[in-house]
Amino acid sequence: MPAFKVPESVLVVIHTPSLQVLLIERADAPGFWQSVTGSKDHEDESWEATALREVAEETGIDARAPGCQLCDWGLENVYEIYPRWRHRYAPGVTHNRERVFGLLVPEGTPVRLSPREHAASRWLPWAAAAEACFSPSNAEAISHLPRWVAPA
Repeated sequence: MPAFKVPESVLVVIHTPSLQVLLIERADAPGFWQSVTGSKDHEDESWEATALREVAEETGIDARAPGCQLCDWGLENVYEIYPRWRHRYAPGVTHNRERVFGLLVPEGTPVRLSPREHAASRWLPWAAAAEACFSPSNAEAISHLPRWVAPA
């Protein structure tokens, strides 16, 4: 693991066929609700490998399990890293590149949070989930969900 975080990350919108979206609350920032996010472990890690690893670490969900379908939406965001988290990156790094994925999971998929990273989880209809996100790029990604998935 590098001394500093790689400024390339994934955003994974986890959803059911009925467009219920999983949001998780950050342990280090109460009230900050988001989808699964996480940086590459190293620069050569693929986007897909990062997404699979982060989903498993943060939610306990195996994205390769029957009924699950990980989809690279081909969208990328570049955003300024919040000042409160810049110490995690090399000096002078102020922006992050984020690749967006969707993960379809069966209704009733259990969630097992990493308590070090997240304090709570909830499933919300996609529009309510977009409104609940603290991150504008996360809210925008969730707002794209109906374009990617036909509701059940």
